[in-house]
Amino acid sequence: MLRHLEPAPVKPRRVVVVGAAGFVGVAVCRQLVAAGVETLPVTRAECDLLDANAIERLANLLRDGDAIVAASAIAPCKNIDMLIDNMRLTRALVGAIGRTNASHVVNISSDAVYGDEPVPLTESAPAAPASFHGAMHLAREITFQSDVKAPLAVLRPTLIYGSDDPHNGYGPNRFRRLAAKGEDIVLFGAGEERRDHVWIEDVAEIVVRVLLRRSTGVLNVASGATHSFRAIADLVVASSRHKVAIKDTPRSGPMPHDGYRPFDVAATRAAFPDFQYTQLADGLNKVRQAGNA
Repeated sequence: MLRHLEPAPVKPRRVVVVGAAGFVGVAVCRQLVAAGVETLPVTRAECDLLDANAIERLANLLRDGDAIVAASAIAPCKNIDMLIDNMRLTRALVGAIGRTNASHVVNISSDAVYGDEPVPLTESAPAAPASFHGAMHLAREITFQSDVKAPLAVLRPTLIYGSDDPHNGYGPNRFRRLAAKGEDIVLFGAGEERRDHVWIEDVAEIVVRVLLRRSTGVLNVASGATHSFRAIADLVVASSRHKVAIKDTPRSGPMPHDGYRPFDVAATRAAFPDFQYTQLADGLNKVRQAGNA
């Protein structure tokens, strides 16, 4: 759950987005600028967080009173070496933040910190990651909670889709790109597992709202609706200009998350009663329109 330190939206003096060239960082910067918030994007060009002098370089970019969005990570984290590099990166982030008087910190985490539950996940669900990626994000959360003295919000998005996704992840992003090229969509099994997918612009809007209210605590960022990958493929194909086939393939292992990973979004409704997540069909249509622009 979130707690708002500001009773009404207040623009921070400045927001520093670390990881501003990433999928989430780009969208957050775009919405902050549109909201008239002074924004400093920090990419690897300004500060490589794996460099030996990263703490000093990042600290020199920060001012007292800054709000900071930590959106930089090497993701998805697939092995122990990537986990170690992510923790080096995190050490640089918290080390630099510790050298300034930040007004607020927002850490972009992941729903991968949770284990699998047969009921919709809430923010109080136990952290029990079953992957390097989940373990990395949980270790980051623990580091921020332990070492950052400024008010801290931790946001845990589920699977994110949008036109600028750099990972081409299985689901809306990959299916849309395959269909745009007239290539068949190949499913794992029959695509029967059901997952929640959240539009990148909704993720960015939640980040901006958290910054404007100087919110603290933990919040899942998910639409609250689950769809099978087969249903997602059907939506993509229905709006494609090409004739695209959807093909099943034999599974080589069990379905991830037991085939079902829903979320309870009551905490989002409580924190931001006027906010509505974009439903998948509408979000896919907006992504398609953006791609045709």
